[in-house]
Amino acid sequence: MLTKSSLEGEFFVEEIMNLQNESDIRGIAMDTKEYQANLTVSAVREIAAGIVNWLNKMEKKDELTVGVGRDSRLSGPELKEALIEELIHSGVNVYDFGLATTPALFMSTQFSQFSCDAGVMLTASHLPYYYNGIKVFSQKGGAEKEDITYILSHTEKRQGVTAGKLTEADLLTVYANNLVAKIRTASYKDTEKPLTGFKIVVDAGNGAGGFFTEKVLQVLGADTSGSQFLTPDGNFPNHIPNPDNKEAMRSIQDAVLTNHADLGVIFDTDVDRSAVVTKSGDVLNRNNLIAVLSRIVLTEHPGTSIVTNSPTSDHLKDFIESLDGKQVRYISGYRNVINKALELNHAGVDTQLAIETSGHAAFKENYFLDDGAYVIAKILMLLPKLQEEGKSLESLIADLKQPLETQEVRFKLEAENYRALGKKIIEQIVDIQIPGWQIDPENDEGIRFRLSQPYGQGWFLLRMSLHEPLLVLQIENDEKGYIVPVLKKMQQFLNNYPEVNQEKLTPLIANV
Repeated sequence: MLTKSSLEGEFFVEEIMNLQNESDIRGIAMDTKEYQANLTVSAVREIAAGIVNWLNKMEKKDELTVGVGRDSRLSGPELKEALIEELIHSGVNVYDFGLATTPALFMSTQFSQFSCDAGVMLTASHLPYYYNGIKVFSQKGGAEKEDITYILSHTEKRQGVTAGKLTEADLLTVYANNLVAKIRTASYKDTEKPLTGFKIVVDAGNGAGGFFTEKVLQVLGADTSGSQFLTPDGNFPNHIPNPDNKEAMRSIQDAVLTNHADLGVIFDTDVDRSAVVTKSGDVLNRNNLIAVLSRIVLTEHPGTSIVTNSPTSDHLKDFIESLDGKQVRYISGYRNVINKALELNHAGVDTQLAIETSGHAAFKENYFLDDGAYVIAKILMLLPKLQEEGKSLESLIADLKQPLETQEVRFKLEAENYRALGKKIIEQIVDIQIPGWQIDPENDEGIRFRLSQPYGQGWFLLRMSLHEPLLVLQIENDEKGYIVPVLKKMQQFLNNYPEVNQEKLTPLIANV
């Protein structure tokens, strides 16, 4: 029998629905001077009931098993306790994995010793410390947007059921051992320790990725001295744990150069994203990381397609095509690029990689799971062979042309219906007539223009942010001095929309 909870401070459906963030659940988990918490213990109990109802609809099993883990956020322990209690009261058997990573939670549905019907991860990725969120996986993969909608709108509690049982378990060691086995199998060196002689430093940003040093790299023989910020700390005292953040990338660059390391590795909070720094201090993230992984998969699977999100360089497209691959640009959002890759494979188009410039990367061979540690594993598989051949990671993308100038500007949309405003702006810029601006038809998100003289040689993309009330403008040019002229034209156009806040743009064009 299902009944609606009567908990004090009960969350109504409308309030719960506001926690949906596409295929994730995210909210403010701690009160601050500016924000009031909405992802509370009460809310998490409601969401747990929704997860049980969703699983019962899908699985139709007498007994369900769910794995639960969290990242290093301050709110994690309390919210995890509430989530587990509600799952057990709903008759679900629960594995409490403690500190974990998002990819590991999915793998708890695949590892035979757990065989979880679902994995539930408490994380808000790289967002500020006062946020938290919930990611949900079934044995088939990550929850879709419609699954989250169902979970949040079906929060009736189950009554009269026998309580489930709780088991504490070490998931990260099992997950790490699986990575180690795959690296050993694929490595050029037939040895238990193929990384002997390599010095590799890790920056975990005080998130959940510190395990990678001891449980993966050291087991494979690597020297990890100089690694930093491995201790979980939800205050994130050193830098934002985000491989797409300039400060974070400078931090790992400094660590590589100071320690004379062969490689630097950086993870986001829940380890579904990563980036690397080479021995010379070069950053391999965004387009460069996509290029490295594209070369790897195209060597293994000649002619395959690679799905990326829309804000990638024209030079990346040329690079992939030069390797006889095909780039498919698609809508931003890790579930979007993954689902496009699944769609292409279903249609008979071999597609081995789905990846965003933010660092989310999912391989067909790895369940199309966006897994930052697996990305690093793919690179580690290659490292000994490159060394034997006297090559570097940079050599893999030596043919990738780099733009001379780049710029990103984020415009806050100060309108109640900000999505309608953003859509209107993008629709109306189509009619702009400026010599040297030509609409690029090969684009599925926002609007993309190719730039030619008198605006240099490059492109720009104007799109809505996936999660925030922002218009995002990204520009690349292969000639110097043309970014500002494009920005000035954009300013003139956006002056027609007073609800577009241009404070981020003004300093870029002032006195120029």
